[in-house]
Amino acid sequence: QVQLVESGGGLVQPGGSLTLSCAASGSVFSGDVWGWYRQAPGKQRELVATITSGGTARYEDIAEGRFTISRHNGKNTMWLQMNSLKPEDTGVYYCNARRHVTPRYNHWGQGTQVTVSS
Repeated sequence: QVQLVESGGGLVQPGGSLTLSCAASGSVFSGDVWGWYRQAPGKQRELVATITSGGTARYEDIAEGRFTISRHNGKNTMWLQMNSLKPEDTGVYYCNARRHVTPRYNHWGQGTQVTVSS
């Protein structure tokens, strides 16, 4: 069973930066897609960015130009570098790993809190 563990969240002032990490224990396979999602208080979980095992990254508008997603397949680790943070970036950030072909999986981490406030 794969477990995803996020770290790196915390309190940061507006305009500041944070780097989130997501480490997977257990077996993951090539051809999967990892992603970062976030959930603000009272709102639905939303996609932030994804990255394939081949390194192709995609960003939602909320992240474009400010966030950078990356992963190291050998270390089973993914990162989200967040710059120019805004109060509206506040929320719980979750990592996800999913694979649509056999072996299929859809794993979630427990989340890490990011608070952007002065």
